[in-house]
Amino acid sequence: MTGTIDYAGAGPLTRIDMIHEPALANLPSEAVEICRLVHDLVIQPTDAKGLGVPDERFAENQLRPVDDLIGALLALDPAPLTVARDPDRRVIGTCRHFAVLSCALLRYRGIAARARCGFATYFQPGQGVDHWITEYRHDGRWVRIDSEILGSSLLAKPENLAAGEFLTGGEAWTAFRDGHIDAAHFGVYGTENWGPAEIRGNAIKDLAALNKVEMLPWDEWGRMEASYKGKTGPDYDELIDAIAAVCATDDPGAIADLYAAEDLAVPTALLQ
Repeated sequence: MTGTIDYAGAGPLTRIDMIHEPALANLPSEAVEICRLVHDLVIQPTDAKGLGVPDERFAENQLRPVDDLIGALLALDPAPLTVARDPDRRVIGTCRHFAVLSCALLRYRGIAARARCGFATYFQPGQGVDHWITEYRHDGRWVRIDSEILGSSLLAKPENLAAGEFLTGGEAWTAFRDGHIDAAHFGVYGTENWGPAEIRGNAIKDLAALNKVEMLPWDEWGRMEASYKGKTGPDYDELIDAIAAVCATDDPGAIADLYAAEDLAVPTALLQ
């Protein structure tokens, strides 16, 4: 076994440079309050388009490292991150950016946290929509929180997601293999990307996130592209079975060992 994974420490994409520390000076110490800040720091591309944000800014949603996200935020508005931004002064990003920025700020405060890739069941009735959320450790358990919808009326408790409201990629895969869900109803809202391949991809991205490598929703490596094209077979499905099982055990050593296997570790070239 490789050993433990320190979820209270930064990973390659959640490090925060000392130059940005003044903007974090008054960061809250309570997890939900940290995540509440993020709700007013990131904006979805569709919402940004509605505000007439300049086209050149939409490349912000391609940023992987949190340090770059913070740099973009401070370039738009040098105020501390504890100050809510007007919508047009928020960094443009996806659900992944809400989740990973929350994760990084929690880790900065020494709170064990991790981003999770999977599917939300609360956006569209009867569907599992491609989504990222954050988990933090509290009272001996992982609490799931969705920073993007904090303060909304979409859920009763977005700061403490109930069982079934969010399924990780591995959880969705197990449910599909057991016949509990229809994979055709799981995928990326607004696209034709639905089905088992989307669940496979999110299971792999979730494994990477559990190893503190939180990729963009559209990143591909290993056999993921072949899977999306329907060119993988039973052996690949068995590999996803193994991913789902290992992630469910929450054994850091087993999670790290599996991630080191062929096709699963993120290539260094993507960590930019």
